[in-house]
Amino acid sequence: MTLHQTTAGLDGVTAAMTALSHVDGEGGELIIAGSRVAQLAAETDFEGAAARLLSAAGKETAAGELRAELGEARVRAFARLEKILPATESLALGAGFRAAIAAIDREDGLDDEVALLGAMPVLAAALARSAEGLAPVAPDASLGQAADMLRMMRGTAASDAEAAALDAYLVTVSDHGMNASTFAARVVASTQADLFMAVTAGYCALSGPLHGGAPAPVLDMLEAIGKADNIAPWIDAALARGERLMGFGHRIYKVRDPRADVLKRSVGTLGSEGMDLGLAAEVEGYAREALARAKPGRRLDTNVEFYTAILLGALKIPREAFTPVFAVGRTAGWVAHALEQQRTGRLLRPASVYTGPMPA
Repeated sequence: MTLHQTTAGLDGVTAAMTALSHVDGEGGELIIAGSRVAQLAAETDFEGAAARLLSAAGKETAAGELRAELGEARVRAFARLEKILPATESLALGAGFRAAIAAIDREDGLDDEVALLGAMPVLAAALARSAEGLAPVAPDASLGQAADMLRMMRGTAASDAEAAALDAYLVTVSDHGMNASTFAARVVASTQADLFMAVTAGYCALSGPLHGGAPAPVLDMLEAIGKADNIAPWIDAALARGERLMGFGHRIYKVRDPRADVLKRSVGTLGSEGMDLGLAAEVEGYAREALARAKPGRRLDTNVEFYTAILLGALKIPREAFTPVFAVGRTAGWVAHALEQQRTGRLLRPASVYTGPMPA
């Protein structure tokens, strides 16, 4: 291995053999547990996707059984909020969510992965409401994960279309190859630490702006543009200043992010209440053209953040909760990767190239 390889973000270095997901950056394809992401989002809900990931990791799981288990896990997690929430006081929502995840522990009669998957939406909803000075809402174990999370956040039931849109989002972000947070989770799991520690590490890695991204600023950009007449001058001026256009470009994808189209279709099912979807589409179109002119050869296309922001905004999820809601979906991938890594029995311990002075 050359020094360049060790200092370039481990690009091209194989860190694991996995049956969980495959990312083809050149072809613009994402395969999760044997299905293309668009197919998976169309044919199953979050519970179905999570069950497939767990099964692929060697933990045979049926979607119907997982749905019932997650309902029970949410109820149990809610019962423990009184002990968990004090650790989040005076913290911003994202940091509070990190503290809350670190406080999750084993539940008698529940597998660790089920306890984690069930606790995440309860924590996200409770903290989102707490940020608005509202009391947590108890879960409804009879509902699916997406519908119940929206209900716990709002205090009222979500429509079928809203639940389906959030389901599609959670499925779409459930796993994405060896990204930074998944790698962090696998490193911790490789020490034979438990899943709770691995998932906490995954979320900590996700909180960094180079990985977790910034879907909320997409909405800031759309609001700053405001109307169609402002699209070209606003984008041209931003590019002239050397600024990044939020929601465009990806470290891996050299073409359009396949997740963007899945979420765009889901956004289209929600109507336009509170969101100018026509403006968003025009911004996307012009931004792609402007980027092609300004940065020829770089192939900067729409990424998952653009329609993530629009979809979560249309669902009236607070912007501060965007990253925790992403983590609700990605926890399925984190726990599956942690389980897969633990099955190898191998500690992840890469080498390094020393560049400091040698003793005389």
